[in-house]
Amino acid sequence: MKRKFLFFFTEKPLKMIMLGFSSGLPILLVFSTLSVWLTKAGIARSTVTLFSWAGFAYAFKFLWSPLVDKVRISFFNMGHRRSWLLVSQILIIFSLILTSINDPQKNIYITALCITLVAFFSATQDIIIDAYRIESIDQKLQGSLSSTYIAGYRIGMLVGGAGSLWLASYWGAEHYDYSVWKKVYLAMSLLMLIGIFANLISHEPVQKRVISNKVNLQLKFFVNILISVIIFIFIYSIILNPFADKNFLSFMFTVLKLFICFLCSGLYIFLMVKIKFQDSSIIKEGYLSPVKNFINKYGKFALLILLLISLYRIADVVMGVMANIFYLEKGYSINDIATYSKFFGVFATIVGGFIGGYFAIKFGTMITLFIGALIASSSNLLFAWLATTEANIKYLISVITADNISSGFAGAAFVIYLSGLTSIKFTATQYALFSSLMLFLPKLIAGYSGSWVDLMGYQNYFVTTALIGIPVLFLIIYISKVAPVK
Repeated sequence: MKRKFLFFFTEKPLKMIMLGFSSGLPILLVFSTLSVWLTKAGIARSTVTLFSWAGFAYAFKFLWSPLVDKVRISFFNMGHRRSWLLVSQILIIFSLILTSINDPQKNIYITALCITLVAFFSATQDIIIDAYRIESIDQKLQGSLSSTYIAGYRIGMLVGGAGSLWLASYWGAEHYDYSVWKKVYLAMSLLMLIGIFANLISHEPVQKRVISNKVNLQLKFFVNILISVIIFIFIYSIILNPFADKNFLSFMFTVLKLFICFLCSGLYIFLMVKIKFQDSSIIKEGYLSPVKNFINKYGKFALLILLLISLYRIADVVMGVMANIFYLEKGYSINDIATYSKFFGVFATIVGGFIGGYFAIKFGTMITLFIGALIASSSNLLFAWLATTEANIKYLISVITADNISSGFAGAAFVIYLSGLTSIKFTATQYALFSSLMLFLPKLIAGYSGSWVDLMGYQNYFVTTALIGIPVLFLIIYISKVAPVK
């Protein structure tokens, strides 16, 4: 146990903290700080929450993960993982700069495009860092390394959340001024240099991975994937929703639209293979082989495991999209949100992450996973209670502390669980697939959260987000008996 504790102070965990910082910084600039910016700019609540769909970049990152996994970038001469990581980090900085130079009051669509680019390159960075982390150390120490990664991730979120809002408040953002938010996002882009520094001083993990020499075929496949995405977006945009003013029917119609879009995109890839414009071996290597490997490993329980992955963070994600808007409408200032939610809350999350990592080492992954799901879902009830009270800093601190400790605990448990599910041969692709499943349904639902709050009010909304986490508990109990991860 002493040896495991001392591991936290060695070279790898310290570098992983910096890489975690690089992962955590952009995500709150996309999902949290942006919502405050848009709300202050006078953008409607229902439109602000739709920006959470930029998170679909995280949900669909498995589409380009085979390219990241199999194709080497040679011109940096830094190794496979580190070269890809450097490219993604540079592009995140570029995308943040683009976001900063556009005023959403003048063109909300350009803002949407820029923030989608941030999410896309940030998701790509996550693919690489997750693979790097898993490949850097054996499974016995994954809990320890995951905890340090999450600590760095939360510190990045602290800076991207509290830090950015503090800067905004200091520069006078209580009343809308575009120049303030421009400076905030430019400042955040410079802090991404920390991740670049960590990458430059790190070493490439030594793993027996197959690097494809079919670069041209891989790039052709990437182009076809890009075209299929364009087809997806085009079809989605031309199918109008006749139930826009009816929340449940609108949600179900959106699910149908997404299914049609997926079908059309898949049909395009199928036709490219049929006319031999796309080599089918690339699809087999990139997608079918990792899936087959997972199914062979877990057999008839594979679908249940995937269902658990898709539902595990649903209560957290769906509730979290409304948090900043709730605080503002409750009467808390930007400085209050920065101090108590983003600063104090992130430290509480870090504490929860380390507790979760310790529990996983002490009691096992599945028990920790169950406890995490239980407390993460239950903590949403505290927000339901907070919605019935007057604005009170003590109440806010208490709720945020409990919620973030539970979120950190659950997050650490889930990262360890996903890491245990992956095979070294398909690290990036499998982990990307798992984390994509984790986000798809929650982000889809979260996009309607503003409309649902309009319909049922905050209190009922938060109670509902707690209840949707209950099925997860039964799934964990069953899976822990038939297909546990140690």
